[in-house]
Amino acid sequence: MWKKLFGGLLAVLLMLIAVLAVNTYRYQGPSATTPSADLPRIDGDLIAAQLSQAVKFKTISMIGDDTSLIAEFENFVAYLDDTFPNFKAATSKIMIGGHTPLYVWKGADQALKPVLLTAHYDVVPVANAGAGNWDYPPFEGVVADGYVWGRGTLDDKGALIAMLHAADALVAQGYVPPRTIYFSFGHDEEISGKAGAGGVVEYFRNNNIQLAWTLDEGSMVLRDVIPGLTQDVASINVAEKGYATIDLVAHAEGGHSSLPPRETAVGTLATAVAALQAAPVPGGLTDTSKDFFNGLGPHFPLLQRVLFANQWLFAPLLVSELSKSPATDAMLRTTMAPTMLSGSSKENVLPQQAVATVNFRLHPRDTIDGLMAHVHDNLGGTDVTVSLREDSVAAASPVSRADNAAYLLLSDTFKQVFGNLIVVPGLTIAATDTRHYLQVADDSYRINPFVLLGEDIPKIHGANERLSIENLQLAVQFYTLLMQNSGP
Repeated sequence: MWKKLFGGLLAVLLMLIAVLAVNTYRYQGPSATTPSADLPRIDGDLIAAQLSQAVKFKTISMIGDDTSLIAEFENFVAYLDDTFPNFKAATSKIMIGGHTPLYVWKGADQALKPVLLTAHYDVVPVANAGAGNWDYPPFEGVVADGYVWGRGTLDDKGALIAMLHAADALVAQGYVPPRTIYFSFGHDEEISGKAGAGGVVEYFRNNNIQLAWTLDEGSMVLRDVIPGLTQDVASINVAEKGYATIDLVAHAEGGHSSLPPRETAVGTLATAVAALQAAPVPGGLTDTSKDFFNGLGPHFPLLQRVLFANQWLFAPLLVSELSKSPATDAMLRTTMAPTMLSGSSKENVLPQQAVATVNFRLHPRDTIDGLMAHVHDNLGGTDVTVSLREDSVAAASPVSRADNAAYLLLSDTFKQVFGNLIVVPGLTIAATDTRHYLQVADDSYRINPFVLLGEDIPKIHGANERLSIENLQLAVQFYTLLMQNSGP
């Protein structure tokens, strides 16, 4: 009896191993060939100097009625016209929302739907700009060590300058694009984009313009960012997460801290926040997350490849492992981040009210209503009030196609310029101006043609923001090919 049972178990085990092996063998990436292309030679010193000057304009996002920086925005737009005279001569310009230039480069075939290339030139403020934090001053545009240094180089003046450098050179060669190309350069992306990108969308609607596709920031060519992968990854993001901010409010009687109750408003609030953090919004390898990780799966080492090839068995283990890294966890689920706390104004006063502000980035599979239900169900039994900030809510975007001509054009162009890399459809975890533009486009994509190292991620919105001259040259080559091949 025991011999038969052991034999049966061994047979089942061997069958399981065989199934895992066959599935892993069959689990391969796409084998389509990419057409070769002649890449233009780019003057690195020239484009570095152009970006250097662009950084010197302190186009810090203006909030409310702050008009002290208006001249910086006006001078920046004037600088673009002066620096790229061929582009200026070949295009018409409409100013949107006061400071967002929308350029129109008419194509040879007006029957084709136009496309939109976009970037933004406003930047976030600089905190701790002293020499101890920044190797070079943030608004001097220093060119050193193979980089252009300063606020806005990565986010997002580098892409803007590369686009115009490419277009200016094409115009000088007598090139006319097959379809009309719009260029929109937002002045308020860092503070919602409502006047800039939102105004551009209103212009398109008023003029009955429907775009074939748009391309904006939102990802880059990732190098040594995803653990286990040795190849570069171009994540062409086909969607972006939504946004929601809630306030958790705990109430108590207050009083003097020398006579505290067993549970204070702060204590209640802390319990609620801890309980909510212990219950992350469910995620998984579905929807855009599935497409992203399935695109990467065949390129992992053997052990990980076995897991990806046999998700029918290992999906829970995969999700558990991917959830351990913030970078990959954010691709799997709606994330939660407590960001602000307030209570008493003095250390010896018990607050009558304590407030925690929590920010969520919604995965496309989730809704605001579903999120609110999840929060209410996971407050650790505390009696706190949950309040949604109505002015800080945006649903996740629709998901654009990754099986059409536009996506294939982007994929081929990345491979032609960057060589041996993995191209996958991905998800932008923050917000971009595309959340406006997608309203007037068949499809919208989000990626800048720069190689991003893991060490560069904290520099975006942080100290020592920089962009390599090599990246600038690659970006110009990318935009050149993209514009040349933007026809049917």
